Amino acid sequence: MLRRLGVAVLVALTVLTLAFLLTRVSGDLAISIAGPNATSEDIETIRRVYGLDRPVWVQYLDWLGRAVQGDFGESYFFRDRVANLILGRMPVTLTLGLVGLCIALVVSLPLGILAAVREGTMLDRAVGIVALVGQAMPSFWLGLVLMIIFGLQLAWLPISGVESWQGYILPGVVLAFSAIPSLTRLTRSGMIEALSSDYIRTARAKGLTRFSILVKHGFRNAAIPVVSIAAVQLGFMLGGSVVIETVFALHGVGFLAWESISKNDFPVVQAVVLVLALIYIGLTLLADLLNAVLDPRLRTG
Repeated sequence: MLRRLGVAVLVALTVLTLAFLLTRVSGDLAISIAGPNATSEDIETIRRVYGLDRPVWVQYLDWLGRAVQGDFGESYFFRDRVANLILGRMPVTLTLGLVGLCIALVVSLPLGILAAVREGTMLDRAVGIVALVGQAMPSFWLGLVLMIIFGLQLAWLPISGVESWQGYILPGVVLAFSAIPSLTRLTRSGMIEALSSDYIRTARAKGLTRFSILVKHGFRNAAIPVVSIAAVQLGFMLGGSVVIETVFALHGVGFLAWESISKNDFPVVQAVVLVLALIYIGLTLLADLLNAVLDPRLRTG
């Protein structure tokens, strides 16, 4: 865990550095802030006000020092502290990620168990095809299709906004499709390994019911890696929420990133990239910890 924590710190510093450098490579920030009709005097004034006339390495060290303290500066467009903007949008993104993860688990766990129980049959191959389609399907395309069918034609669910809990269903389903294939395959392989183990044969010899063997003995052990991977998948979902929130007009952190990119609001872009990366790193460390704690060898030797 200490080694992984050290790697996580290096990854965070790398992401922070790349986020800073890429915004500088994309063009002159002073010109982007000033707008197309600004004069050269206006641009020079903006450079002095925002400290853009200093060397790049000085700007980087200054931003790094403030970012470590949680100060990401002020937004060029929204005229508010970047930290306040992210904190205000984070509940929508976290709720969407949790909804997507719950939907993914509800779908993938039964599919994985069925595929393992019917290994090699048509049902097993059908589950594999579903997982393959889910892995290959573009999320923005699936979102538009669901909006047309369930939002416009059937009018069952809202297609934008989160004024009610129904607003999270369609984007949650789209977000879940990115995690269902990997969780399904992992559940299937874990169940196949568990069902061929000695303790399952012992349970069958004792005359236990099929449901008890599958759920209480088989899935209980096969779910250990699924729990840890689910935490990692939540990190993927939060990072992938940029596309989903843009398609469904959900005003979360992902939509904030899209707005900031389109308006050249680079302090917000840098902060969003860093925050999402830190959340993913934290969830990865949590997954490693859960995998270690839940490992039966830790308790039984």
